[in-house]
Amino acid sequence: MTDSALSSSPLPLASRPLASRRVVVVGAGSHTGRALAHAASAAGAELVLAGPDPRKLEWTAGELSGPAKVVPVDLTDEASIAALAAATGRFDHLVSTAALPANGPLAELELADIHRAFAAKVYGPLLLAKHLAPQAATDTPDGASFTFFSGVAAWRPAPARTVMATTNGALAFLVQALAVEIAPVRVNAVSPGIVDTGAWDRMGADKAAFLHSVATRNPARRTGTTEDLTRAVHFAMTSPFVTGTVLHVDGGGRLA
Repeated sequence: MTDSALSSSPLPLASRPLASRRVVVVGAGSHTGRALAHAASAAGAELVLAGPDPRKLEWTAGELSGPAKVVPVDLTDEASIAALAAATGRFDHLVSTAALPANGPLAELELADIHRAFAAKVYGPLLLAKHLAPQAATDTPDGASFTFFSGVAAWRPAPARTVMATTNGALAFLVQALAVEIAPVRVNAVSPGIVDTGAWDRMGADKAAFLHSVATRNPARRTGTTEDLTRAVHFAMTSPFVTGTVLHVDGGGRLA
């Protein structure tokens, strides 16, 4: 992600609604996770940055304006998730952008890759809730929340994206079940469409044409930005009457 993309992502709020709140960002070394960490820090939060690569987490921490703790975590390993809970202590909000896609033709899929995809999108969120929900601060005005990232593939499946569609769909149902199971902790999902987080930069010169084609097809007639995602996550964190919900941040792409 470019510096300009990051600089536009912090929430443009006059007040600091996350001041004195502790926010855990799982996936804070990724494009989207970094943007969310920047936005939460700018809004006054104390950050716990989690993910599999400590070097990327330290990079994110060094960019933030407020305090941040780095805690490596492997969502395929329950002991690692328990260690994250122990290092985090009491917290207010957790957001996870974790994904380990297992894309490809059905005939070529490897079971180990499928397991990793489910670990990031289904098993991991389930175990994050198991180990961290007891430490969630439910006695504040906004309460405590978990926000997980699903994806438009669940509502608009495509060939060679069967595992992606299934894991994202399972997560959408998981947040409903968790919202009931760990209430009053709130649990929601954000489901992005095609968003220019920096992940598409690998397309090189073809990126602009791809994003333009996406924008011409969806009802919003634009592609998403990191600010679209940070606003949605902020809404999920700070809206005390919203739980068990999927926020579709896809420009209507699932309908096109």
